[in-house]
Amino acid sequence: MLEAGGSKLLFDPFIRHNRLAAHIPLSEIKPDYILISHGHEDHVADAQDIARQSGAMFISNFEVVSWFGKKGFEKLWGMNHGGKHTFDFGTVRYVNAVHSSTMPDGEPGGNPGGFIIEADGKRLYYAGDTAVHMDMELIGRHWRPDIAILPIGDNFTMGVEDAVICSDMIRCDKIIGMHYDTFPFIEIDHKEAVRTFSLKGIKLSLMEIGESKEV
Repeated sequence: MLEAGGSKLLFDPFIRHNRLAAHIPLSEIKPDYILISHGHEDHVADAQDIARQSGAMFISNFEVVSWFGKKGFEKLWGMNHGGKHTFDFGTVRYVNAVHSSTMPDGEPGGNPGGFIIEADGKRLYYAGDTAVHMDMELIGRHWRPDIAILPIGDNFTMGVEDAVICSDMIRCDKIIGMHYDTFPFIEIDHKEAVRTFSLKGIKLSLMEIGESKEV
């Protein structure tokens, strides 16, 4: 969750069925917005319950927000690749991700994406689940983020080595790792990951569940 511009933005909530985060009470999570990068179950598992208790607005691609609309939710903002919109906290741009996207019930989840958030005078790139791809060069050229949240678990997304390449492409030297350790086949060596990034002059932060960090 990101606090920016006076609002709380929650990304891809996967908590109760996440062996690393199951101890976090959903009742304590009260975002103003829920941003969904794609439709896989480990990214939307707790989204409906959190939205019901918080009244948060969903932000995602058109297909994902339409799926939530069929579930009875009305606070929805659909986007698509290349589009941006200004909210009360700042601006969200929906950018490309190379992955797949299907909703838990088999409905199509549209094309997966990531988000560039501009708020409080800073830019944050949340990559979502993705491989390294050439559109990342455009992010570095036009929207050079101050900090980026990148997947590093490998197998389903970029691994550490490709995430280092991505960091270079987006011209960002402050990275928060995500999408690792949740399942046995995406467990990583934390020390080796930090070392691999540091060899390229990039700071990788691997946050503990429940930890907060000012960026």
